[in-house]
Amino acid sequence: MLVGAGNRRHGLVHVTLLVAAMTAMTTLAGCAEAPGDAAKANGPASASAPATADGTTARSGGSIGAAGSACELPVTFDTAEDWTAEAVRTPLRQGPVTLACEVDAKPAGHIGYLRAWTAAPGAGADARTVLEAFLAAEEGVSKARYSTFEVGTLTGAEVEYAYQSEFDDAPKTERALAVTTPRGPVVVHLGGLDTEEHEAMLPAYELAKRTLKA
Repeated sequence: MLVGAGNRRHGLVHVTLLVAAMTAMTTLAGCAEAPGDAAKANGPASASAPATADGTTARSGGSIGAAGSACELPVTFDTAEDWTAEAVRTPLRQGPVTLACEVDAKPAGHIGYLRAWTAAPGAGADARTVLEAFLAAEEGVSKARYSTFEVGTLTGAEVEYAYQSEFDDAPKTERALAVTTPRGPVVVHLGGLDTEEHEAMLPAYELAKRTLKA
């Protein structure tokens, strides 16, 4: 009996020590995994945070369109901070409109322009018709998607499309909008060196769009 009891006690001690050892190993394993778990927990938070301030909203650097501004137009709109506007004196026509103003993104670190095109008052052509004629005069355009928008008292047409010239390796995204005013239609166009540059400059285009006034 005593021997049996001793064996059982020895067995219990052995089991207890084994359980304790396994618990310690589990705890150590858990501690070893903790940094990984923390990294996983921090991962989504880091991924959801914006990498830069770009791609949100552009700060206004001033307004163009009014008399005395860099470019006098039938409309006014804000230009992004550090972008520089200059009136175009050499006539360059595309469809029904002529290039009137270039807003250069280079001082802001991008390669591209926001361009404003104008025309004399016509026979009541609506914004969509003007925009379609603008694109029809450009070769290499595809996948045009039109939509409408309203800002203040203006109702306009907008298009996003792919453009590829003979010098481009692949199509790139471009955008344009058109509005009509008593002083004639206006087309505002955003191009860019490539789609990546276009997307980086998009906040400047959206700023111009939401601040449009006749």
